[in-house]
Amino acid sequence: MRPTIARLALLAAAGLALASCQSSPKTTLAPSGKSASLLAMEQVAIAAHKCWIASKDPAFKAYQMANELNSYSGTPRFLLVPAKHYGGKPLLVVQAQGNSSRVDVFGPLMNEPLGARIGSDIARWQAGNPSCAATA
Repeated sequence: MRPTIARLALLAAAGLALASCQSSPKTTLAPSGKSASLLAMEQVAIAAHKCWIASKDPAFKAYQMANELNSYSGTPRFLLVPAKHYGGKPLLVVQAQGNSSRVDVFGPLMNEPLGARIGSDIARWQAGNPSCAATA
């Protein structure tokens, strides 16, 4: 019986030695694989769709949204195009480039009275506030 107890003790000691060599589990989060520009544009595009298109906002009734967030060029963007001509010239381009979270907005709609509202909405959404209306 003695050899069996000695073997068990040796096995237990070996197990403890191996366990002490194990590295502790990592607590860091795995990266999502998304660039800063894509993360910023997803946030802005979701809010724009919710507030301008899905809500049937009368100011945006004449437009529809064309998402191009899965761009392989490193420039995720969305466009506002005429509702009756989806393939038409974009009237608004909202995009971010590379590894920057800065969102650029340009196009003919920015020179219209609606441009001020578009600019303030985009700035609010980019800052992390997903509300549809600016608070006073």
